[in-house]
Amino acid sequence: MKGKHHLIVQSRYLKYEMDFCRNITVIQGDSATGKTTLVDMIREYNLNGNDTGISVPSDLPCRVLEGMNWEEDLDRIQGCLVFIDEGNRFVASEIFARKIQGTDNYYVIVTRESMDNLPYSVTEIYGIRSSGKYASLTPVYHQMYRLR
Repeated sequence: MKGKHHLIVQSRYLKYEMDFCRNITVIQGDSATGKTTLVDMIREYNLNGNDTGISVPSDLPCRVLEGMNWEEDLDRIQGCLVFIDEGNRFVASEIFARKIQGTDNYYVIVTRESMDNLPYSVTEIYGIRSSGKYASLTPVYHQMYRLR
């Protein structure tokens, strides 16, 4: 898969907006910046759809890859933005690196670990920057920014 893909993940109080240009994008950063919240919102939307109050307009479907059955799940995912939250140990494995090479998905990996086995570009390592105020319950806008 080639090209630039735009994604918005939005609820009543949160909005994430980002573009993906390469097949592997890494999101890093400190605790409490919203990395896991982003993945949780996509997971919730996939489980319960519009009933969640979350919208995920994108030109590609979004999926979350996790758990013990990740290999079987990955075999069924095609042409998607695949989000993987930190804590999934399979990301550091050689098996994972080989399996994603033969797919047409874009991968967004939330991690603080180094991933020496994956061929990702240093220009595709991002953090999440927030603007807005939680206290007043106004929407918080999360924007990706390049770390390197």
